[in-house]
Amino acid sequence: MTSILTNIAAQSALATLRTINSQMQTTQEAVASGLRVGSAENNAAYWSIATTMRSDNGAISAVEDALGLGAAKVDVAYAGMEAAIDVVKEIKKKLVTATEGSVDKGKIQDEISQLQDQLRSIAEGANFAGESLLKAEMTGTAADSDAYDSYPLTDKKTVVSSFVRDSNGNVSVKTVDFLTSSRDVLLSSNTSGLSWGILDMGVIFDGIEPRSGEETTQNLETYHYSSSWQLNDHGVYSDGTDFYTRLNGLFVKATDASGNIDYNNTTSDFAHLTNLSIMTIDVTALDLYSGVVLGADADPEWMMDVLLYHVDRQLNVMAETASKFGSLSKRIELQSGFAAKLSDAIDSGIGRLVDADMNEQSTRLKALQTQQQLGIQALSIANTQPENVIQLFR
Repeated sequence: MTSILTNIAAQSALATLRTINSQMQTTQEAVASGLRVGSAENNAAYWSIATTMRSDNGAISAVEDALGLGAAKVDVAYAGMEAAIDVVKEIKKKLVTATEGSVDKGKIQDEISQLQDQLRSIAEGANFAGESLLKAEMTGTAADSDAYDSYPLTDKKTVVSSFVRDSNGNVSVKTVDFLTSSRDVLLSSNTSGLSWGILDMGVIFDGIEPRSGEETTQNLETYHYSSSWQLNDHGVYSDGTDFYTRLNGLFVKATDASGNIDYNNTTSDFAHLTNLSIMTIDVTALDLYSGVVLGADADPEWMMDVLLYHVDRQLNVMAETASKFGSLSKRIELQSGFAAKLSDAIDSGIGRLVDADMNEQSTRLKALQTQQQLGIQALSIANTQPENVIQLFR
């Protein structure tokens, strides 16, 4: 039926053209933005997921930056510890030289003093962004007479390692935690003012005064407290193999679980010194040191063995700490690599959800342009129908 009031063909052609134009607009937006889901109206579920994951990826990027900062701090600490080890080795050499009776100990002490100043410079200068892992204030308590009972003092350091969202949508930040103790830092102190760092810790080499008439001295080696030790009913600690008990505030090895100590048949008093450190060693004061540590009848030159023992032991501690920093640096490096891969994986996942296939969109756009041209022609033809009706009445 032909009508002059309603042009059905034109209406149909116009509706088709509207649909084509709408599809063209969507396709052009996808081509321009590179996204097939550019807004919630395109696909609310995918848009919501992509928006959330982009936010999380931004947080992971911040985590990578934090890991870089942490790695820099650890690397600086490692470099500082290596430098300090070299300086302490030089101090050890000077002490060996000082054992020769004919040398001028005053001049040797001048050299040692310069090396001690260099150690302070290293501990204070080895910092990054205002934080040093080689100089810290430890936390803990210590009684005046039992300064080592709460050993070791500790200070917790953290580096942000990851950003996590669980299945319930709850978010959290994970950290790489590492506990520095007074065996890890070069110079340290706690609120009581005690200095318990590797360099400033007092000598904990203990001597038993020689019996009258003897020119020898016997020593008890002390040990650092370990959190793995188990305490039994007699107040004696055990690591599963050996037993340790406290003597004058220090830990010494016991012969059995009862806490008995083998004095090697020596009945004299036990003595120890806690105010001497690598930072205060003075080879010109051996007589003062030996009187306190080894006993009044001891030869002052014997004190050189004590000083060398202490310096050598602390060198081993420094080497262990440098190794710890190296392991920590590797851990941060691995975590940083994981964060980078995780960020890339999230980007890829978001792309699968919302990115447009440009080959497909280009083909679609060309097809729609052709359809649009045909639609315009169809509408033009449909609009000529009323003119054909007029021709019937001429």
